[in-house]
Order: sequence, then structure tokens, then C-alpha cells
Amino acid sequence: MPQYNWPEVTLEILNPLVSRRVIHTEKLTIAQLMLKKGAIVPLHHHENEQVTMMQSGALRFEIAGESVVIRGGDMLTIPPNAPHMVETLEDSVATDVFTPRREDWIRGDDAYLRK
Repeated sequence: MPQYNWPEVTLEILNPLVSRRVIHTEKLTIAQLMLKKGAIVPLHHHENEQVTMMQSGALRFEIAGESVVIRGGDMLTIPPNAPHMVETLEDSVATDVFTPRREDWIRGDDAYLRK
């Protein structure tokens, strides 16, 4: 049975304001994201259902035309194929869970995060 410890998972620096640690299992992807104030995840969509769990900070999501702010302790679900973007209002740490797993991330097809 695999066991993980976040500080031991490889840290990916996606851009100067966004970094992540990622674990892929057979059926899901779980990622710890560190976002600095001012980071933007541009409008995108994916086939995966997403659950975002905020550890600290504040993020503003625009999902299918609606705006919501989540803070430490909050969770948010994003349905498959829903267009969404994120604005980082404060330095933040969030854990995202995706099902099915993010095959696009495995292929390295995540350029929208690397800008």
C-alpha cells in the first residue's frame, strides 16, 4: 500500500506564483497547490470532477459565470467540463482532488498553468 508525505513529494514550480506537488493513483489525482497572492489560473475546463479543499489563504473562483470566494477550511466542488478560473486573493495552500485522474497533467499538457 503506497504511503506519501507531502514534503517528500517532488515540488513542481509552474510559474513564479504557482507551485504544486502531485500524486496520481489509478483513478484519481490529488495535488497540493501553493499559490502566491496575485496568481491567476486562466479560464479552462477539463473532463475531471474537481474538489478543492482550502488549507489557508483565499481564492476567488469564477465557475460557469458565477463567482465564489473560498478560505481556509472551505471546500468547493467543480463539475466536469465546467469552465472556471481562479484568482489568488492571499497567499494560499489548497488541495485539489480530481477524478478521473489528470491524464493531461501526466502527459505534461498543462501549459495554461505554466504562464
